[in-house]
Amino acid sequence: MNRVLIIVGDASETVDTLYPYYRLVEGGFEPVVAAPEKRRYQMVLHEVKPGWTITKEWEGYTIQADLAFKEIDPEEYLGIFFSGGRAPEYLRDDADLIRITRHFFEANKPVASVCHGVEIPARAGCVKGRRMATVRKCKFDLEVCGGIFVDEPCVVDGNLVSGRTYHDHGYYMGAWMKLLNEARMAARRPQLV
Repeated sequence: MNRVLIIVGDASETVDTLYPYYRLVEGGFEPVVAAPEKRRYQMVLHEVKPGWTITKEWEGYTIQADLAFKEIDPEEYLGIFFSGGRAPEYLRDDADLIRITRHFFEANKPVASVCHGVEIPARAGCVKGRRMATVRKCKFDLEVCGGIFVDEPCVVDGNLVSGRTYHDHGYYMGAWMKLLNEARMAARRPQLV
């Protein structure tokens, strides 16, 4: 088992998506991009400019989804990553994505989230009592669903690793990669009957 899901949609944040994608490749994993439909998605770049109180958005790269949410058997995947950007705001109500998300939490598989990515596990009812980092504007989404907001670049709570924004990738990605490596090693061990 070597495949890891990366959840995207139109307006996923480019750096939030591509940094984890290439870290997975570098670590010997197979990143699988999943979205509502199997097609090309337009990503964006986000930054809060000095003196601004809102996020500035630019058009980013595009990314091809390998498969649609409805096609996913989560048993076939080692872990899942929820990218940031505006996409989670409309992805979070997808019934197949909620089903997939719940599987990873219930099976205690490695889960990572950055920025607005928190909105998906929050909507799926998976964050109650869990400590998570997210962008400050999503603090309400996390807390209203029972999660605990932590303003740090890397928060590890069991199988769940999170960061606030793409500025935190260098802090939380290593912790998530460690969990994925441990899960991969456990999957390779012969099962005693």
